[in-house]
Amino acid sequence: MKIYLAGPLFSNAERAFLDTVAARLRSEGFDVFVPHEQFAEQKFMRSEGGAAADEVYAVDLAGVMGANAVLAWLDGTQIDDGTAVEIGIFSRLAAQDPARHKGIIGLSTDMRVARRKGLVPGDGINLFVAGAIRASGSIVWSLDEAVAALQALRDR
Repeated sequence: MKIYLAGPLFSNAERAFLDTVAARLRSEGFDVFVPHEQFAEQKFMRSEGGAAADEVYAVDLAGVMGANAVLAWLDGTQIDDGTAVEIGIFSRLAAQDPARHKGIIGLSTDMRVARRKGLVPGDGINLFVAGAIRASGSIVWSLDEAVAALQALRDR
């Protein structure tokens, strides 16, 4: 099963975490599309008009559309805007063709969010985004839970 790994990728720490997640998923037998693996980092450090945005959109959209599931990393004071777009696109794909686009797993390991778990609607995650995830998947609180949820999507 092909997984699109969505999440912020703007710092060394963010990319390192996504690399760790991708390695774990690959060790579990998943084929993983990681957006920052698709481009040389230096390419986007300077302005190129709209070309960089057009290229990122085309490559990442192909990755989202070619995936069977999305694992969306939700950590931070709010969900990364690009991650939210990827969730939205895949939510519609999953609604239109659930046999091919199996679902979305949202992964939150952020204690700022976990402290709100069960106390506020959506566990403190934007309700529209949480609804898009839950329409075809679930929100989990550890990488182990994410792997188990993706295995369940694969096996259904």
